[in-house]
Amino acid sequence: MFFALIGILIGVVIGFLLPFTYNTAYSLYISVAILACLDSVFGGVRATLENKFDLVIFISGFFGNSIIAAFLAYLGDRLGVPLYYAAIFTFGNRLFENFGKIRRSLITSKKNKNQTEELDR
Repeated sequence: MFFALIGILIGVVIGFLLPFTYNTAYSLYISVAILACLDSVFGGVRATLENKFDLVIFISGFFGNSIIAAFLAYLGDRLGVPLYYAAIFTFGNRLFENFGKIRRSLITSKKNKNQTEELDR
């Protein structure tokens, strides 16, 4: 958990020190890729809470999902079909599902901790 916080802090500092802009024509691709990355991050947090985290699976999912999502958006743009909706639906659904499981896990562990403290008294 400590390394994750250090990584977030480093990312925020780099983001502020090295401002990066991109062409607005790529906004659709980048936004879908970011959604896929967020899905992977929430999945990683969930896996950590369940003691099932594997760094190789996380890294491959993080980059693989974002590349597939951006490619779907690009392909759909070239074909004139909004394929990015599939990525938005899939990753958005999984993001909320992972968030719900994280929330339940944290609430359950908090309740269990409180019950254990009450029994110890």
